[in-house]
Amino acid sequence: MTNSLIRRERRTTRRLLRAELRRRTAAHRLAASCRRRPRSLATVAIAAGVAKDTAAGVANGLRSVAKRLGVTPAATARTRRTVAGGRAHRTHTVTRWTLGQVARLVAAYRPRKAEYIAAVTLLTAFAGSAA
Repeated sequence: MTNSLIRRERRTTRRLLRAELRRRTAAHRLAASCRRRPRSLATVAIAAGVAKDTAAGVANGLRSVAKRLGVTPAATARTRRTVAGGRAHRTHTVTRWTLGQVARLVAAYRPRKAEYIAAVTLLTAFAGSAA
């Protein structure tokens, strides 16, 4: 009986370790992708470690800063988003920014919310290391 309990614990531990490895691998792959090619502002924020709900607000703030500074995105594309589920037949225009542009936008971004201020420090470290 003791042997099966140990085996079960070992299996549980390995499952948790594999899940953590998958999470870290996905985060590293996303960060490397952001360093290689232009990505959306929200994607860069998520790659920097910002929470998903906060990333959307930070991205909107950075878009406002880009408009104020007159910075245009590195790439613009049309995509079919299926985030909400199902087959999305409507295309959306998406903008993609390089890390150098993101670093410039973050330098001019002055948020007031505590979560956004913390997100700016993460983005500064992420975009500053690659730019």
